[in-house]
Amino acid sequence: MVWCWKHSDNRLEEAQCTDGGPGASSQSHFPHKAFWFTLSACLLLVIIALGLTGHLWQSQPHSQSSQIVRITVPDQTGVLINQSAVVDQQNDLVTFSVTSPANQTSTVLFDIKHGLICYKPVEQESCFLRKMEKSDYDNVLSLLQDSTHKQSQFHLSGNETQRQTEFLGVLAASQVDVSTLEVPLQTLCQDRSVHWTRKAEGPGKQRLVYFCIDICFPSNICVSVCFYYLPE
Repeated sequence: MVWCWKHSDNRLEEAQCTDGGPGASSQSHFPHKAFWFTLSACLLLVIIALGLTGHLWQSQPHSQSSQIVRITVPDQTGVLINQSAVVDQQNDLVTFSVTSPANQTSTVLFDIKHGLICYKPVEQESCFLRKMEKSDYDNVLSLLQDSTHKQSQFHLSGNETQRQTEFLGVLAASQVDVSTLEVPLQTLCQDRSVHWTRKAEGPGKQRLVYFCIDICFPSNICVSVCFYYLPE
């Protein structure tokens, strides 16, 4: 800062003035430097915040994209059957947990992307695999569409429910290498052997049905899937 003297009414007065030196120049540029520094810092903070948000979104578990749907329906004797389905739209998977009147739970996995159904009965040491058909797609897609509307509870009426029975013959000699299956199927059956099954009209009089799994869908359709073993 430079102080000057000027004449005013025959008196000397003290006044502030500049001499155009480097000190004055640096003062005139200081506000501009502060503005750009502040702007750069704000942009950097915004970039960091966006990066953290994207990382947290990507690191969220897939389970958050899943929805649990519960279905209650009376069986033919009037006893309520409770089952739940985990709908994973991101991976095109629907996993049913079917609880029998004896309070035993079997698992049925619909892998829509690869067109496979895997059955894991509670009292068996094996998993059973078959390819999906059009009726399977129709049934499970109705569940996917209903879950899109965030409906999580279904109470089916026994009088209005269509009941169907499917027979699957187990090909005991056609054991599947679990390591060749997709990850969801490997996870489900990691402690069991896996066998292909073949859909049939019925087991015939010489065949014995070993067990059945009842699966119900929001479209008022219940399918009783019954298994029997074919000769090797």
